[in-house]
Amino acid sequence: MIRRIVFLGNNKLAVRVLSFLRTQPQEIVALVVHPRGKAKNQRQLMNISRLPKDRILLGNKINQIKTVRTLTVLKPDVLVSVMFGYILKSPVIATAVKGAINLHPAYLPYNRGAHPNVWSIIDNTPAGVTLHVINQGVDTGKILAQKRLTILPTDTGESLYQRLEDAAHDLFVEAWPKLMSGKIKSRPQPRGGSFHTVKDLQKVDEIDLNKNYMGRDLINLLRARTFPPYNGAYFKAGGRKIFVRIRLDG
Repeated sequence: MIRRIVFLGNNKLAVRVLSFLRTQPQEIVALVVHPRGKAKNQRQLMNISRLPKDRILLGNKINQIKTVRTLTVLKPDVLVSVMFGYILKSPVIATAVKGAINLHPAYLPYNRGAHPNVWSIIDNTPAGVTLHVINQGVDTGKILAQKRLTILPTDTGESLYQRLEDAAHDLFVEAWPKLMSGKIKSRPQPRGGSFHTVKDLQKVDEIDLNKNYMGRDLINLLRARTFPPYNGAYFKAGGRKIFVRIRLDG
């Protein structure tokens, strides 16, 4: 039975999932957040957790011996990761009786790693959300639950991200009681799929004005990288980078 949870999170989706968990009978015994400069919604997460400062840990120190010792003393039953940007090594995972699970906004095995909303559009790969077991790989653990989303012709990187966030929250809320009652059986991920790092965007963001593009490919790049206020695709002119966004109506 799961009674004690360590929550590792960042961003708005983590806020939504942690808010849900606070309504459940399980106890949040520690919160792990991103350090300054990388943290999003950190204050909200801390307020929702209602934990003292000594139970608030930093993600960039998650695999340090001191943190492992702290988690071991807390005796969590499970680690729950949502939009958490640090890889958990074996000693950390082993501090929890039932290991660790992660909520990833991608339809695994496609788009492991960073920016799945972008790559689903650019690569025309399945979009969706997955709750999975954490192992030593990056988003490679066994699948607990998942849901596929249709990529709309009017989707941008922003709109797809928002729909994935909503779907991920709903998937977690639906799966959690089943997970608690042991009604979910994990299954291995299918072979294949894809993986991307943050730096992979640098390889596609520049539009070469002297290159011939298929219309579909160029439109997909532009819409995938439209996510204001963030910069996206660009071309160079007069020694400057000119950033491009696209608006789709229909």
